Amino acid sequence: MTEFPEPVALLVFDPRPDIRLIAADMDGTLLDDAKELHDHFWPLVDELFRRGIRFCPASGRQYHTLHRLFGDVADELVYIAENGAYVVKGRDEVSSDTLDDDVVRRVVLAVRELGAAGADVGAVVCGKMSAYIERVDPPFKEQVDHYYVSQLVVEDLLERPEDGILKIAIYDFGSAEQGVARGLAGFTGEVKVVVSGEHWVDVQNIDTNKGNGIRHIQWALGITPAQTMVFGDFLNDLEMMDAAEYSFAMDNAHPELRARARYVAPSNEENGVVRTISAVLGLPWTG
Repeated sequence: MTEFPEPVALLVFDPRPDIRLIAADMDGTLLDDAKELHDHFWPLVDELFRRGIRFCPASGRQYHTLHRLFGDVADELVYIAENGAYVVKGRDEVSSDTLDDDVVRRVVLAVRELGAAGADVGAVVCGKMSAYIERVDPPFKEQVDHYYVSQLVVEDLLERPEDGILKIAIYDFGSAEQGVARGLAGFTGEVKVVVSGEHWVDVQNIDTNKGNGIRHIQWALGITPAQTMVFGDFLNDLEMMDAAEYSFAMDNAHPELRARARYVAPSNEENGVVRTISAVLGLPWTG
């Protein structure tokens, strides 16, 4: 007989916590596997606004992409974009952490070397104003288009327009963890090389992470870790688990993240973020 895993129970806390900030990763967390927001998110976020609770998408995605995704409520949200390198309240910058130009140059050259050696990889240089790419074949461009609404194709990534560079994202058509992450291991200690998805690796400053992004928001808005709830599923969410008393790994999360989080929420396909928030705050949820 086939055995199925037990469903994750929704948690209820007594007393109910005074939550003022809720941050959620996007892919594998808030979004379903079709990369869509669940229908129940919209009434939930309206209720959070009514109660004075800030909602924060916390993603490796570009700020411009996140802002467009949230439509009419976009200017009411706080964003942790580019894995914490760019924190924005509505349209106003809260903090940013840009890479040194020499580091950008050397990482781009290293990615080119990996490609010349046979790895199927491509780099996205992520600035505040735009993302920049030089590889334009349809399979790679399709992956980039998912995450970067504002993008510019340049002939040479080393000759891009002037911009503050927040991150270099590298897409590996194989395993990012076994491929490009190992290929860039020589940069460890100088910058952070983090696997942010099955096929993506992000290169950022060592102290850049979503956890520090949460702390910048907490400081700016006068919110404590005890008033903060966070959700994540992958390795680029690890530090975020340390910035909130109410830290949740999704049931579909990477084992390291489950070990780091205090609690577990139902999977992204089970609308785990919305259902958990509703249970913890005593909000109505139907579905």
